[in-house]
Amino acid sequence: MKRTRLADGLDVTSIGLGSAPLGGLFSAVSDADAEATLAAGWSAGIRFFDTAPLYGFGLAERRLGAFLRRQKRESYAISTKVGRLLREPGGATVEDDHYKGAPALRPQFDFSYDGVMRSVEESLGRLGLDRVDVLLVHDPDDHYDAAVSGAFRALMRLRDDGTVMAIGSGMNQCEMLTRFAEAVPVDCFLLAGRYTLLDQGALDALFPVCISKRIGTLLGGIYNSGILANPHAGAKFNYEDADAALVARALDLDQLCRKHGTELKAAALQFCMAHPAVTVAVMGARNAAEVADNIAMSERAVPQAFWQELRAKNLVDARAPLPGGV
Repeated sequence: MKRTRLADGLDVTSIGLGSAPLGGLFSAVSDADAEATLAAGWSAGIRFFDTAPLYGFGLAERRLGAFLRRQKRESYAISTKVGRLLREPGGATVEDDHYKGAPALRPQFDFSYDGVMRSVEESLGRLGLDRVDVLLVHDPDDHYDAAVSGAFRALMRLRDDGTVMAIGSGMNQCEMLTRFAEAVPVDCFLLAGRYTLLDQGALDALFPVCISKRIGTLLGGIYNSGILANPHAGAKFNYEDADAALVARALDLDQLCRKHGTELKAAALQFCMAHPAVTVAVMGARNAAEVADNIAMSERAVPQAFWQELRAKNLVDARAPLPGGV
């Protein structure tokens, strides 16, 4: 699989495996399916893996670590995140709205310097690894000042002493990432859901500054939580039920794909990978079949006529580069 440079001394595969589904996002995943998913990704040539304490409240980190400990450490790269500490709840808990089959722990925001150092130590314990390659400040939407003065200060120290190779932030929005790009010497961002066939918000400011400052982009949420994989009433967008207008747009895109004899998932993935700011397409999967499908969609033929009609009908932002230079 093609490799690209994410940071000094760190090359990553152009497709990565995201582990939120392995933490039970929307539905529980068995240990056997989690193992099979990771094995399928490895067999397909994927060597970049993304995780976080939030994903299944530690479950995804434990599952990913159990698999990666059996591989040569220099053969892969892994990212995890800081900003949430997992703690026992104060009282009785009910099953989380998003993560099913997860441990009875709950995340607590902590973007302080000391909190980040604890988070890294606890993540390494769950992973069973002595280091990770990339650390990202996770969802500091309401904590900009704490992230800059605390979390990023800790991450810069860890990068300076060689504990990690790259630092950045992972968010579902562009605006704060753009602010971080100007305020902090970051190496990369993980952007979820804001550069897709349905949402090209990253074109406004984030992607231009990433290109100018050579900040890598790990792009997640390429199917916008599912609506671009299977558009229908009740499909998810940005982790919630999509409204009728979004469903209608996704169905129009799906119909256009069918007209040209291709698949919406293939168009969605290849659209994202065509932008020069995108370093890695981080694709989540909950079983081996989904891994195989993601790889197939990256290789599936999408006719130039499809991209031409997509452009002609103004179904995407005119600034978005399309495969084949359309």
